[in-house]
Amino acid sequence: MFKNIPFNRVEWVTSTFLITTALLTCTAVPWYFWTFGWDWIIFSVFLFFYLATGMSITLGYHRLFSHQAFKAKWPVKLFVLLFGAAAFENSALWWSAEHRRHHKHVDTDDDPYDISKGVFWAHMGWLMFKLKPELPFDNVADLKKDKLVMWQFKWVHLISFVVSFGVPTLIGYLYAIGTGNLSPTAGALGGLLIPGVARVVMVQHATFCINSLCHMIGNRPYSTSHSARDSWIAAIFTMGEGYHNYHHEFQWDYRNGVKPWQLDPSKWIIWILSKFGLASDLKRVPHERILLAETKEIKRKVNAQLSKFQDLVSDSANEMVEQTISSLEHLLVRLNQITGELQTAAKEKIQMSKANLNNMSREIRAMTPQVESFTKLSASSL
Repeated sequence: MFKNIPFNRVEWVTSTFLITTALLTCTAVPWYFWTFGWDWIIFSVFLFFYLATGMSITLGYHRLFSHQAFKAKWPVKLFVLLFGAAAFENSALWWSAEHRRHHKHVDTDDDPYDISKGVFWAHMGWLMFKLKPELPFDNVADLKKDKLVMWQFKWVHLISFVVSFGVPTLIGYLYAIGTGNLSPTAGALGGLLIPGVARVVMVQHATFCINSLCHMIGNRPYSTSHSARDSWIAAIFTMGEGYHNYHHEFQWDYRNGVKPWQLDPSKWIIWILSKFGLASDLKRVPHERILLAETKEIKRKVNAQLSKFQDLVSDSANEMVEQTISSLEHLLVRLNQITGELQTAAKEKIQMSKANLNNMSREIRAMTPQVESFTKLSASSL
């Protein structure tokens, strides 16, 4: 049963921590609720730590340090370094080095959490097994110059245990003494288990889902050259990180959800911080570049559908022909929408030469009658 597991390459400390905290969450936490009941104060502490640690990973480790999508003043850096450590995802320096390798080598053997090795590997297996020697921090020279980042790198394990387990335990203990609702032991245990252990497990697996599920489930509206996908469901639990196809195309944008209806709390917090002077140099991809990427992908899908349609006609597959026609009509509507958006972007003159925009508009308009004609001709033939 276990003969294929490379036990000689197991990261025993990491594996033990991941397994132990998960088991405690599934056993000790339900036991605690059964024995001592629900407490809204303990839950409030859990909620604060979940948001603080989760946001420190998405806003701090990811968008600030890994991608330099914006600049932040030292109070923001200190906060995300303290609570980022409390997520038990190692230091910001290590996290950023691995994440930059992921973007540079996505879907290849040099990708640390390569999805082609399977969902378990991308989710957490890459942390539990070291199949290759530890690589040097040769891609984070910029972060090595940051004194706060290097301070956290030196003391990350101590910070992790103090902020993640020590502080919630102390809060639970003081709450129990101050109110008398729980015994001091029960209060301390509640702080340790719920805003401590259970919160760590939930934040970690939410983050892991970006590496696994967001490379398997969802849409690819901007590019199919990589496995990253947009998932609004994942965005709910990961502070907006679920729009992963967009992020892989435009990784230096401080936003992940760029559409008005897309949930991206990390983006909103960064914007609010900028209004208070705590963040600056928020990088944004020009609107027309986003539209052009989406247009290119829709054109690829149209061509694929046309090719599929021609094959189906030759086989007289009437039902599938109707489905193909419906897909073409849907893509045609989206093409018309993007044409309008491109015209708007042209009027706003957003860092795009008029000649390129006109060429793209002509290409889209030239394509639209062909699709309409082909759709009508195909429909009449049924």
